[in-house]
Amino acid sequence: MNTKSYFFQSFAIVALAFIAFIGFKQILPDKIFSESKMNSKNVLIDSLLLEAVAKDSLNETTDSIDAIDDAQGKEKITFDATEGIEFPAETFDNYKGYQYLISFYEKLYQLEKNPESHVRIAYYGDSMTDGDLIVQDVRSNYQERFGGNGVGFVSITSESAASRGSIKSVYSKNWKTQSYLNVKKPISPFGVNGHVFFANDIKNITWVQYEAGTAKNVATLDNPTLFYGRASKKGKVNFIIGKDTIHKNLVPNNLINTLKVSSGSLKAFKANFVNADSIPIYGFNFDNGKGVHVDNFSQRGNSGLPISMFNTNVMQSFNNSLKYDLIILHYGTNVLNYGTKNYSWYERGMTKAVDKIKESFPGVSILIISTADKSTKYDLEMKSDSAVVPLMKAQKKYALDTESGFVNLYTLMGGDGSMVKWVDETPARANKDYTHFNQRGAKAIGKLVYDQLNKGYEEYKKLREKREVASTKQRAARKINTDSVSVKNDTVNE
Repeated sequence: MNTKSYFFQSFAIVALAFIAFIGFKQILPDKIFSESKMNSKNVLIDSLLLEAVAKDSLNETTDSIDAIDDAQGKEKITFDATEGIEFPAETFDNYKGYQYLISFYEKLYQLEKNPESHVRIAYYGDSMTDGDLIVQDVRSNYQERFGGNGVGFVSITSESAASRGSIKSVYSKNWKTQSYLNVKKPISPFGVNGHVFFANDIKNITWVQYEAGTAKNVATLDNPTLFYGRASKKGKVNFIIGKDTIHKNLVPNNLINTLKVSSGSLKAFKANFVNADSIPIYGFNFDNGKGVHVDNFSQRGNSGLPISMFNTNVMQSFNNSLKYDLIILHYGTNVLNYGTKNYSWYERGMTKAVDKIKESFPGVSILIISTADKSTKYDLEMKSDSAVVPLMKAQKKYALDTESGFVNLYTLMGGDGSMVKWVDETPARANKDYTHFNQRGAKAIGKLVYDQLNKGYEEYKKLREKREVASTKQRAARKINTDSVSVKNDTVNE
């Protein structure tokens, strides 16, 4: 065999393959060649999202959808008065929906008048709020103004436990976990956090340990309380606090049961579960009972659609204890990657999710937070992904249709091309995946969300004062009329 000839043949084949690759790259979709490699470890995509994409026809053109948006964009949206308060008309383009947050704003108003009362927020999200990012800053801003200590409800296990700074938690590896992302028929209903846990190892102790964070309003574990579900058998849990061990029984008679670890504040404790393998365990709540408390219910890979699987009765039982005033839905990151700009299927799915929340938490205000900007490589340049604006508009539509408040995170952070700026600026405020914010960026986003909510609250207070002034004038006018009639009657009698 001619070795030299074989070498040149091999070289030629490799060269031709390389040239063919370069040629095909020019005509293949740009998104195949991302700017940076994604770490696939622990990346989840919820089953309902996959099913919705598979079932729905994605052949509809976006032209009609954009045309509807353009026509609606400038039309006035007027609101019916709630308790005598009516916010000014808006348009679809600038829609914020403060009108639909009135019950939440009234609770804040009452809290300002009485610092011993409380307001509670549930913040549902995806990887954007992983490790308590964004949420911890919303929580901090509210607690700085209105008071309140504690991180709120915390799950037993979490993929972001190691990266979360607002509370430190470690746990044994023998917990059985079921999530609403990938299980349709759980052994027991999912909790308010979308999870249910089982200490299903009868040979080894199943445990979880919590330690308070270092930030001002989360430096203690206030009134730590265990939440667990219904089962046919009782169990036990041993709480280790310093050198002391407290033995308590788990009596799972109700849909949702609670058990206090302590009535005061702790720095840390460990919970060992004994003979509790059949009892659904949900997590611990930490709050001092007054001020504002914000629960972070984030999970990577979540589209928001799994919320529609909540058990209404179980959620109402949770709400009897936690008493929510505002529920925030912050999704979109996992909905952008399916080669479509028509999100009518997502609108329908999230409308069902919002309806489920209204059924499960009667009277609660709901806030939708849109997708942030995300960048993708087009012609060797990072630009805003073409699916971002269509998804944001779809989120705004179902916010309006379900009478929910709306935060347009895309425009708040700067609109078109803003993610590239957040990544490239010094110091950077977003990661090189051009999707997620770093600690610095998350803090800024948390402040933007809080500021918009607070602007609505300040407007609410002004409208409320006007209503009170008008009511006072009406009462005074009625009194004058009554006095006048009384004088006339007295004159006639004389």
